[in-house]
Amino acid sequence: MGRRTPLFELHQELGARIVDFGGWDMPVQYTSQIAEHHAVRHRAGIFDVSHMCVVDLKGARVRSFLQHLLANDVGKLKLPGKALYSCMLNEAGGVIDDLIVYFLSESAFRMVVNAGTRDKDLAWIRSVAPQFDVEVLERSDYAMVAIQGPEARAITATLLSAPGAQAALALGSFFGREIDGWFVARTGYTGEDGFEVMLPATDAVRVWRQLNAAGVASCGLGARDTLRLEAGMNLYGNDMDESTHPFESGLAWTVAMQPAERRFIGREALEKALATPSRQLVGLVLEDRGVLRSHQKVVLPDGRTGETTSGSFSPTLERSIAFARVPVGTLQQVQVDIRGKLLDARVVKPPFVRSGQALI
Repeated sequence: MGRRTPLFELHQELGARIVDFGGWDMPVQYTSQIAEHHAVRHRAGIFDVSHMCVVDLKGARVRSFLQHLLANDVGKLKLPGKALYSCMLNEAGGVIDDLIVYFLSESAFRMVVNAGTRDKDLAWIRSVAPQFDVEVLERSDYAMVAIQGPEARAITATLLSAPGAQAALALGSFFGREIDGWFVARTGYTGEDGFEVMLPATDAVRVWRQLNAAGVASCGLGARDTLRLEAGMNLYGNDMDESTHPFESGLAWTVAMQPAERRFIGREALEKALATPSRQLVGLVLEDRGVLRSHQKVVLPDGRTGETTSGSFSPTLERSIAFARVPVGTLQQVQVDIRGKLLDARVVKPPFVRSGQALI
């Protein structure tokens, strides 16, 4: 038996198929994975993301701590509630985790890290925090749900007070704030608009039922994976990990090498990687019939090889897509070894889909 979220018994009641995910018993689907995928693309769906770890960081030097800990620059966070996506690296430049950090005040930030890495993340964070006198508090009192889709924000707002609804709907993209006892953030992992809501664990079942009653579909990890892949969003453990650095994982945009005097953990290793780039992460669209998965061999026209890192059938595009780590300079056409047969694939720049629209 794995760890369970406050919503576990409700998932069982709703008929979800439960699987192990990073040590957690989580719903992979309720009815049809494709139907859940389309519900998010066309209206709204709700996901249980309570397995992710919410961490509050407090102290007079907390900004300096995060400048040292993260590859991205928290100096960009000037307005309360503003969020930043970043990687947390080891000394070799490998990705310990990808995460979101919210600026609450000059003495308080909030971080959300991945479920499968939460224990090692907390250990790493706590090993660095004493140097900056930062308090690290895991918010196990929270449940967390993601309501995603073109109608997600409007439907969620109906559960709030009139002033709360107005405040929630006024949130800018990648901002969060306390509203009616919840922390409501306009973030997500699907390529659609919506909210990620941190709320008291005791409220989670009631809120889920209310959203279901308002027409929001219960969605599992299966749809979450196809949605995030279409949206060009990395999955930790597949598309990056401690053996890869951000520049070969499509995450250069999450690294701030300026200002040059900011000496974050892993910076020296990244400077060397920049000087001698060898691999890159690209998108692939399969042009033959077949299904792309992770760990399939990619063959370039000159004989060099790479490997798919994530792959799936895309319900929106109705064809198979993938991420692949390949040699730098890979151009438009490659082949993928699927069960011993080389099938043609086209190299594209992710995302594949954003806000319901095909981009390839």
